[in-house]
Formats: sequence, structure tokens, C-alpha cells
Amino acid sequence: MLKLIYTEKSFHLECLTQSLEQWVQGRVILALRVGQCLCVEPSTASFLLPVDFPGVEVLRAEVLKAEIKGDDKEIIALSVCDAEYIEVTLRGSWISDGSEDAEGVFITAMSDRTEFFVHKLWQEAQKSASVVSE
Repeated sequence: MLKLIYTEKSFHLECLTQSLEQWVQGRVILALRVGQCLCVEPSTASFLLPVDFPGVEVLRAEVLKAEIKGDDKEIIALSVCDAEYIEVTLRGSWISDGSEDAEGVFITAMSDRTEFFVHKLWQEAQKSASVVSE
């Protein structure tokens, strides 16, 4: 399962071994126990990767292979933004307290291989971006 955590200033992507259903069940129980509102709705989340980043071509091939086989169909999509970036769009669920704030958690499940690979690419892109900004 991939979990994207959105805060007011940033977002973070995690790869969890827990199933999507188990994680949601735990989150619902927590919300009930602390008396917090919980809203779960279908949604999409996107992030950018550099087009020339090592591994992007492998991700493109994996997405194409999954589409042909019918695996992860319509869960992950890639589109070119411009000459420098590719957009990775994931379909899943948005979990928040129901307010209009942009804070919450996005979760999705794909094949373990695709989840791991997407997470690894995102981590490496973040490392690369932090080196460039320093």
C-alpha cells in the first residue's frame, strides 16, 4: 500500500506492507475512539518526477505492462508535463477530517512490485531535489 501524507506545507510518500483494508480499519477505530470525524472518498493524487531521472523509463514500461495484463488498471497513469517532468497520477482514497483543508492522507494499493518501485523513485527524486536546492 502507498500512503501519501499531505500537510499544509508538503507531502510525504510511504510504502506500507499492511493491506489497505487493515490500515483503513485501524484508522476508523482510532477516529471512533478519539471522537474525530473521518471522511473517506475516492480521489487521485499526483506528483512529479524528472523525465530524465534514472528509472522513469522502467516505470513507464511497468505501467504499460500492467495495462496490457489488466493489473493495476486505471490505478496509476503517467503523463508528460513538459520537457523536464513527468506526472505520476495515482487513483485511490482521500482520508481527512472532512474539512476543506488540504491536509489528509491519500492511500492506494497496487502490485507490491509497482508500489515498491514508485516509492523508491520518489525517494531518490527527493534526495536529488534536496541536493540541488542546497
